[in-house]
Amino acid sequence: MSQSFELHPQLAADTLFVGRLSLCRVLLMNESRYPWLILVPERAEIREIYELSSSERQQLWEESDLVSRKLMQLYQADKLNMAALGNMVPQLHLHHIARFKTDPAWPAPVWGKFAAEPYSPSLAEQRIQQIQQALQL
Repeated sequence: MSQSFELHPQLAADTLFVGRLSLCRVLLMNESRYPWLILVPERAEIREIYELSSSERQQLWEESDLVSRKLMQLYQADKLNMAALGNMVPQLHLHHIARFKTDPAWPAPVWGKFAAEPYSPSLAEQRIQQIQQALQL
């Protein structure tokens, strides 16, 4: 890799920093209706999972598993949605969204359903602290 890791500007604009795991940066989507984390492997110029080394792919799945379990435990969600689309933001990133039968988009996907409802500063701080504690960041 010829460049150092830089977070895609769209991810930087749409998320709040939570912390770092061994491989991934953990971000909170600034959408208060859903507990929504994004894992971004801190590797330059990576667009697809297969571009990671074998050990990095394993680490990504371990971190994804951890985030998935903790989101479900913390928020007692009805379902966990995961996606790695990359159509709008080509940098490799994995969405983990805790979903509830009572959430406004249920059962449809959350994308494009409504304009985002950003966190208030106090709620963002509370949510980030909960997640940091759960993930031991």
